[in-house]
Amino acid sequence: MTSLLQQLVHVPGPVVLAIVAVLMFGEAAVFLGFVLPGETAVLLGGFVASTGRLSVVLLAVVVVFCAVAGDTVGYEVGKRFGPGMLRSRMFRRHGDRVARARVFLDGRGGSAVFIGRGTAFLRAVTPGLAGLSGMRYRRFLAWNLLGGLVWGVGCVVAGYLAGSSYEKVAHYIGEAGAAAAVVLVVAVLVVWRVRRRGHPEGARAGESRDTASHDPVGR
Repeated sequence: MTSLLQQLVHVPGPVVLAIVAVLMFGEAAVFLGFVLPGETAVLLGGFVASTGRLSVVLLAVVVVFCAVAGDTVGYEVGKRFGPGMLRSRMFRRHGDRVARARVFLDGRGGSAVFIGRGTAFLRAVTPGLAGLSGMRYRRFLAWNLLGGLVWGVGCVVAGYLAGSSYEKVAHYIGEAGAAAAVVLVVAVLVVWRVRRRGHPEGARAGESRDTASHDPVGR
């Protein structure tokens, strides 16, 4: 991680912004979230913004826009190709987790789109499952916008503050100690998110419910 942060210091801001935008858009649109949690890219983008080579406001706008747009594409994919999507090898490999995510969505309706932002796996699959379930797009969009704004800005600020701490600490204890400090902050945030990937909040409790009694979401 230290090596990665040191390399990022020399990457042009526009390149970092483009990478973050692609990863955020693709997280739900093409299910990149199965491979790389989006907050990892956003936190590192916030770190770069703290160096002054990238506008933190522009980064936040791009993150929110790409997150919302990517989820919209994911919703349409689920709506149009849902059954085939669930039969794909990628989804079958995560069958149990997808089943829990469907129970989670059925049990909470539109609010699940917002809550799911906090878990990497749910961010990747909830938009598609919402489209598949028949949730009305207006309802989905409202929760998607709210979740994208809160989560996106929050992650950008977290990465930015971690980077700002790096700059301040570097003045007193040198580059090596500052690198260790920021690595610790970012690592704690990333590990916390990754650990939650397999444990969607509330999904376990939902497994015991009789989902057959629920109407289709948002109808």
